[in-house]
Amino acid sequence: FRYLSRRELCECMRVCKTWYKWCCDKRLWTKIDLSRCKAIVPQALSGIIKRQPVSLDLSWTNISKKQLTWLVNRLPGLKDLLLAGCSWSAVSALSTSSCPLLRTLDLRWAVGIKDPQIRDLLTPPADKPGQDNRSKLRNMTDFRLAGLDITDATLRLIIRHMPLLSRLDLSHCSHLTDQSSNLLTAVGSSTRYSLTELNMAGCNKLTDQTLIYLRRIANVTLIDLRGCKQITRKACEHFISDLSINSLYCLSDEKLIQKIS
Repeated sequence: FRYLSRRELCECMRVCKTWYKWCCDKRLWTKIDLSRCKAIVPQALSGIIKRQPVSLDLSWTNISKKQLTWLVNRLPGLKDLLLAGCSWSAVSALSTSSCPLLRTLDLRWAVGIKDPQIRDLLTPPADKPGQDNRSKLRNMTDFRLAGLDITDATLRLIIRHMPLLSRLDLSHCSHLTDQSSNLLTAVGSSTRYSLTELNMAGCNKLTDQTLIYLRRIANVTLIDLRGCKQITRKACEHFISDLSINSLYCLSDEKLIQKIS
C-alpha cells in the first residue's frame, strides 16, 4: 500500500473493511495535502485526525479558527503546518498551550498578520499561565513569512524564541531594511549561528550593505536576493569571493547565492 498515491489509497478503502483498516494506517499518511480545497468539511477533519499526519498542508483554504483549534488539539505529533494564504482569524488558533511543537510553519501571504500577531504566536501562551513559560514554537527550524507586513520587531521575536531556526523566508516583506540584516546577524543573535538558508527576495529597501552584514552568518548555504533592486551583482560577486575561502559558492539566477561544496 505504501507505493500507492493518496487517491489510489482512497479507492482501496472502498473495497472492504479490512482494506479500509489497512489503508488508514498512519504510516501511509505522514503527509496530507488539502491545499486549495474549496471547503474543509467535518468528514475531512475527522479523516485527518484518524490518520495523525506529521505534515499537514491547508494553504489557501478557508479553514476557520474553530476547525484549526479542533485539529491542533488532536494532532500532538504534527511537525509541519502549512497555512499560506489563510486568515489570521484561523491562524490565531496556534496561540494556545495546545499548539504542537512544530518544526515548520508556513504563513506566506497570510491575511491580517503583522508584528502584533507574530508576537501572539511566538510568546508563551497565556491561556494556562505558570504551566510553561517557553514559546510553543521554540523547536521551529523553518519559518516562512513571505509577503507579510512585518518589521524588525518580528525579527527580534524570532531571535529570542527560535534558537534552532535554520531556514527563514522573508521575501517580499517590504518594510525590511539593511538594519534588519544587521539585526539577524549581530553578535549574540541566535540566527547568526543557526541560519543556513535566508530568503529576502523582493525586499526592495535592501542595499549592498546587507551583504556585508550577511557575511557574519556562520553556516550559510543559500541566500536569495532576487528582485532586490538596490543590490548589485558586483556586490554579490564580492560576497561570494569572500565566502569561497573555505567553501565554494556560486551566483545563479540573477542574485541567488548557493553553496555548492
